[in-house]
Amino acid sequence: MYQRILVPVDASELSDRAIHASIDLARQLGASITGFVAEPIMLPPAGPISRSRFDDDLREHDAMTEAHARAVLNRFETEARAAGVPFDGYHDQVPSVDRAIVEAAESRGCDLIVMVTHGRGAFGEFLFGSHTKAVLAGSRLPLLVLH
Repeated sequence: MYQRILVPVDASELSDRAIHASIDLARQLGASITGFVAEPIMLPPAGPISRSRFDDDLREHDAMTEAHARAVLNRFETEARAAGVPFDGYHDQVPSVDRAIVEAAESRGCDLIVMVTHGRGAFGEFLFGSHTKAVLAGSRLPLLVLH
């Protein structure tokens, strides 16, 4: 059935649900998990700023996002390995989280994506967008959506 499950995570409470559910599912299926953290890239400011200041800010942003992603993935890996589920994880800074999730699943040979949705409804999606809907629209892979 499914052999490799991509699970995008971000350290939120909803993300914890995805971690636990995907570990249970992978254990039942005999599948492995690829954890993925997609961090937004830092865009240049709209106003004037010196190049050296932007470079300093960029280095700080990169270090913070790297530390955050490693912490999230290390915790996920610890839980997966404790449950006997093979795990690999990686992170990337991306301009589009939705597209990065689809590309990560494809490039890592995943055959299922597990995501959690806020379930904000139509108005909430209008205001905030929906990564889950965008991944569903942009991927040919099955998507298990947890609420």
